[in-house]
Amino acid sequence: MASPPSSGFFAICLVHSLVALTCGTLMMFYLNEMAEFGLGQETARKLLGSTPHDQLLIQTSDSFAGLLLFAIGLLLFMVSFVKDRDFQSFFAKGCILLHAMMALWRVYFERRLEDLARDWPRQLAGDIVLGLSWVLFLIYSWREKYD
Repeated sequence: MASPPSSGFFAICLVHSLVALTCGTLMMFYLNEMAEFGLGQETARKLLGSTPHDQLLIQTSDSFAGLLLFAIGLLLFMVSFVKDRDFQSFFAKGCILLHAMMALWRVYFERRLEDLARDWPRQLAGDIVLGLSWVLFLIYSWREKYD
């Protein structure tokens, strides 16, 4: 007999979906403004590239990254309606792994980039919080299952 779905999965997926959709949209359409807001004018200008060709490549790359993030948000929205507890647990473990790998990327690679060195701790904290939300979901669903 299949176990009933967890009530927290829907809420966590919707929150993560909203974050991904918002960030993806901002990356696609307002990247320069968001870079200036988050990184400062000087760093944002450095990250834009020095030649028109570089600028076009960077803009295209960032727009595709935003589109990918938007698609991830849509996927999270669709997954939030899955009612199978085993899938929910599997999905949460995959999300924890994804956030842990992103945190490791920031620690080992992103902090070495001079222009981004001051921002990686804040982004690392975000990765940890997002991963922790899935850990708390697993703990809550485990408690629901065995109580």
